Amino acid sequence: MAEQAARSGLIQRIRDEFSFVRGNFLVMVISWLVLDFFIELPSTYYPLYVEALGGTATTIGLIGSVSLIASAVVQIPGGFLADKYGRKGLIVSMTFVAALARIFYVYAPSWEWIMVGAVFAGFCGIYQPALNAIVADSVPKDKRGMGFSIINLIASVSTTPAPLFAGYLFTVYGLVPSMRLIYKLVIAGLMIAALLRSRLTETIENPERVRVSELLGEYPESMRESINVWKIVPRAAFILFLVDVVMSFTSGLFQPILVLYMVKDLAITELQLSYVWTIFPITMVIFALPAGKLIDKIGKKKPILAALGLWSFAILLLVNGNYIRAILSMMTVGVLIVLVNSAIGALSAGLVPKEHRGKVNGSKGFFRLIAASMGHFTGGWLFDNVNHQIPFLIQIPLVCIPFILVYLYIDENEETPH
Repeated sequence: MAEQAARSGLIQRIRDEFSFVRGNFLVMVISWLVLDFFIELPSTYYPLYVEALGGTATTIGLIGSVSLIASAVVQIPGGFLADKYGRKGLIVSMTFVAALARIFYVYAPSWEWIMVGAVFAGFCGIYQPALNAIVADSVPKDKRGMGFSIINLIASVSTTPAPLFAGYLFTVYGLVPSMRLIYKLVIAGLMIAALLRSRLTETIENPERVRVSELLGEYPESMRESINVWKIVPRAAFILFLVDVVMSFTSGLFQPILVLYMVKDLAITELQLSYVWTIFPITMVIFALPAGKLIDKIGKKKPILAALGLWSFAILLLVNGNYIRAILSMMTVGVLIVLVNSAIGALSAGLVPKEHRGKVNGSKGFFRLIAASMGHFTGGWLFDNVNHQIPFLIQIPLVCIPFILVYLYIDENEETPH
């Protein structure tokens, strides 16, 4: 009897802990579970695919850069539209359009066509502020650490088998044919996610009716409002914005050349590469929920500082690494991503009032993507023209900047009640 009562009590605690996973948040979780698996499929061999189509490290950085610039251009109007016209319409329509952008990847005869598809996909990022806002709208204040950790968990669970599946297709079909097949699967995944997201419920009360003729004319106003919004949110929200921008440039430095460095400099084989990229999300799965509980218990500031410290450790492991050290480095990166994404997401949601979340996310997205774009191009150029290790080593002093900003200026007591 006592054992049965204990079991019932445990089940009830679990239900209470996750009772907020319903409605819009549940829809987003399910759609991410589908989408993240397919989106992650090409990542393992994407740089090698671009190389096979005539590209270089600089080319890979350039493609990432122009895609991010395209996405940056639409972030501020995206945030304005999300607050004025609602979240749902943007999310559903742009998920469908993002699927069409992958057609360029499927049939690309050269790397230039990949760039065209990347720009097309970048413009679809206009829905990102709405996506972030609808999640923040749908998670209770006292569950935000857990909520954003669940997002990381779902992304990690769904992406864990992706590198292994990509590695299997690589061994069966070879590089280019397998990548063309993979991008067809990405299109299917985006279509399924769009259909799932059509079940979302709008969170903006009385959203205005979209008038296409007015959208271009409202661009200057949306820019002004999204810049001026930093004057009316707590100071900690602006500091967090600066942290995001610096971190985006810093992480952008290695993203286009990480796979190339592992294959060319660490002598990791293509099959071993799929194992490295499998360990990465497994680590995130293991730490996602404990990290969320930790953040809700001790606050957001300390986990952010810990994550920034781990960043330098991960770089040092990788730079003079081998197969085993690369695995350990990516495990460390998995832990720090869970900590920093969950803590920053929860803190940002707590600092920004609901009526301004779209504009804040749009403004933050614009500058963050511009910074990441500069990082992508810089990292690729340094890899080709200076030294293969430089894009990694300069991250160590760069991460000191957000560490100091968070340590000195972030005050969690500025959080809003909603």
